[in-house]
Amino acid sequence: MPERLHKLLAAAGLGSRREIEDWIRAGRIWVNGEPAVIGQSIELRDRVMIDKKPFRFKLESKTGKPRLPRVLLYNKPEGEIVSRDDPQGRPSVFLQLPRLRGAKWIAVGRLDINSGGLLLFTTSGDLANRLMHPSYEIEREYAVRVMGVLSREQMQTLVQGVELEEGVAKFDFIEDRGGEGSNHWYHVVLKEGHKREVRRIFQAVGLMVSRLIRVRYGNVLLPPRVKRGQTLDLEPQQVEALLMSVGMIEPKEEKPHVTKRPVVSGRDARPGKPLSPGQKPGGPARKTSGRDHTHARRDGGENAPRQRRQPR
Repeated sequence: MPERLHKLLAAAGLGSRREIEDWIRAGRIWVNGEPAVIGQSIELRDRVMIDKKPFRFKLESKTGKPRLPRVLLYNKPEGEIVSRDDPQGRPSVFLQLPRLRGAKWIAVGRLDINSGGLLLFTTSGDLANRLMHPSYEIEREYAVRVMGVLSREQMQTLVQGVELEEGVAKFDFIEDRGGEGSNHWYHVVLKEGHKREVRRIFQAVGLMVSRLIRVRYGNVLLPPRVKRGQTLDLEPQQVEALLMSVGMIEPKEEKPHVTKRPVVSGRDARPGKPLSPGQKPGGPARKTSGRDHTHARRDGGENAPRQRRQPR
């Protein structure tokens, strides 16, 4: 079945749809010996040339369908920028990623230089665009450390909405995760990705964010085993779940009584109880209080089944 040229090339990891359209306008792409045009549809057997070099779509040998895009999870440390070019020469997240042949990594959204945590990369421009587009309402969850404590009225204000430069912004969910003094943690969820939005929402009620860590993007969770600066390739079934969440492939028929699991396990996605003072978000209480929080609680926490005491 014919597909739009810019959609197929974006799905192959050559860039975003907008970038591919710019290539077409510049005359860099030819199809079957003629310059490509905007909106052109092709079939996978058509001859495509990019910058006078032949391009072949990689197919699965058995199914004849395009391969699944590659999706990479990265635990971004603070101090790295999400950009390939920086006049100031600051460290870039792209320098930490595995090298690709015939494709490039596309960042799914951004995290500012002072923020860390879950960052997704993919070789599919179409998937990246859908995951970032507001119409798909993809949730982003953050662990936020603030200087001070929100009152009940302030928490209500944050879910009702505050006025920012671009309009009204709000959290879809906010939960107190405990702490003391300037080391108080909250988990927040929102479906937008404007620049420094989480920080600016807290500033609107007079609180300064001192640490911000993304722990979830859609149905992808930041697993504890992926430490700061490390990457993890999603498994094929995890990539399929991500594609289904944005309508790129049809959902599979589910067997009855099968419990759905998160794309990347390692944390209960349901909101937990507020933590006790000194307890890090997502983990047991510790004596030291200066460690970074990069994940939620491990398996075997309050949701683990209790063992029955054996009779003596």
